[in-house]
Amino acid sequence: MPTQPTRRAVLGAALAVAGTGALAACSDGGGHGGSHSPGGAQDSGTYVSPGGKEVAAAEEARGSGPVRKVSLTTTRTRLDLGGGTTVASWAYGDRLPGREVRVNAGDTLDLTLANHLPQPTSMHWHGLALRNDMDGVPGLTQRDIAPGADFRYRFAVPHPGTYWFHPHSGVQQDRGLYAPLIVEDPKEPLAYDKEWVVVLDDWVDGVEGSTPDAVLKELSGGTGGGMDHGAHSMSGAKAEAAEAEDPDGGSPSRMMMGARSELLGGDAGDVAYPYYLVNGRVAEDPETFRARPGDRIRLRIINAGGDTAFRVALGGHRLTVTHTDGFPVRHTRGDALLLGMGERYDVLVTAGDGVFPLVALAEGKKASALAVLRTGSGAAPAASVRPEELDGKLVEAGRLVPDPSVALAGRSPDRTIRMRLTGGMAGYDWAFDGQPYTAGQRRPVEAGERVRVVFDNGTAMWHPLHLHGHTFALGGNASGARKDTAIVLPHRSLTAEFDADNPGLWMVHCHNVYHAEAGMMTVLGYRG
Repeated sequence: MPTQPTRRAVLGAALAVAGTGALAACSDGGGHGGSHSPGGAQDSGTYVSPGGKEVAAAEEARGSGPVRKVSLTTTRTRLDLGGGTTVASWAYGDRLPGREVRVNAGDTLDLTLANHLPQPTSMHWHGLALRNDMDGVPGLTQRDIAPGADFRYRFAVPHPGTYWFHPHSGVQQDRGLYAPLIVEDPKEPLAYDKEWVVVLDDWVDGVEGSTPDAVLKELSGGTGGGMDHGAHSMSGAKAEAAEAEDPDGGSPSRMMMGARSELLGGDAGDVAYPYYLVNGRVAEDPETFRARPGDRIRLRIINAGGDTAFRVALGGHRLTVTHTDGFPVRHTRGDALLLGMGERYDVLVTAGDGVFPLVALAEGKKASALAVLRTGSGAAPAASVRPEELDGKLVEAGRLVPDPSVALAGRSPDRTIRMRLTGGMAGYDWAFDGQPYTAGQRRPVEAGERVRVVFDNGTAMWHPLHLHGHTFALGGNASGARKDTAIVLPHRSLTAEFDADNPGLWMVHCHNVYHAEAGMMTVLGYRG
């Protein structure tokens, strides 16, 4: 242990103070934006607090349905990835992905998370329009869950769909800490015989001594700059403990060079992962899903990766896309999908007779993940299989049309917020408007507004952007598909519109876990 505090520890301590201040301000009815920044991310004024009366009123309006109680534990464990590969990692219980949580729309989820990790943690419910104080962002909407402590998440679940949950603490998401959350529709309009939840991931933790923290340190140039922007409230002592657990040396370089993808506009990613997984299994020993010929199967596909977009296809089949990010769309047929980190798609397929590869190509990284659909006899596909559908018709998010039941009403925006995506690999200084995240940032909105957000990507990298607590219409008009996560390509713009109907302090960030941790996060704050 060094005798002098590391830069990482100093940053952690500073953010701990900032996070405590933000939460203290929340307790008395709203924090203050603080000083102005060159990017216009802050202004003076009072904001709705995560635990304020406005948040309570919004939750009451959602109603309170049957209570679904769940207990989960974060713990250090060994995970079997198949093919004789086991790794030491962190997980929910002892499985990867974590145990699926399934509720009905309208239920109240009551989940207690016990933290048995050596670091503080949290739990974010990706895609849900839930109450703000349950959103799981340390230093902004809740305090860290300390080692040995637990936290009770309790909230109404208003919308059916395919969601997932993961920490919002440092780069913990790039370990084994993720699991599906499936919200069933009591009035489900789709007809199908079977359902297959498919979780995609890129894996580095525990392989030859690698950890996500060591990967971030390498990407950041080893200086620690930007490393704790996403930890929000990690104390200096705990940051040093984390650094001691994840030493600098002893693991191979994981920095990816030369990953190229036309679909992603050039550079495909930062991290060279040793494994790519479907439902926690390597391609050499894939999960097999069994059905009968002619069965109609609903696939719920989730990209839980840290730095990888996946192009997905099922050999010998066409896909009918029915939902994206939990919300229904006009049914659209195609051969393949592209999912950025955090995105989800639901598709229907009618199963053929035989054995078929479900391939998730790590876009631009010359590797893939695999699962198998088996409805009859035949040899299992090789790990290297590349079905022709991968190069067939790609279903593009920007061309999807929302189902009329979820389309935003036509309306002119009351407020337009512009955010410029900045930074690059040289300095690993990813940010919005050149300002790395701090807990005091606020980009103001007012309850009841139609808000237009324009993301101008000034970087040479693609970024999957995620808005907490809301879904937006993609493309900046009511005819765009409803999503909460969308890819913005390099040197391009993305426009999104949403109705400000869920008060609180809500994160907007890149869902590349390393870009977010370097600073590409900010906050939309409802004015009080």
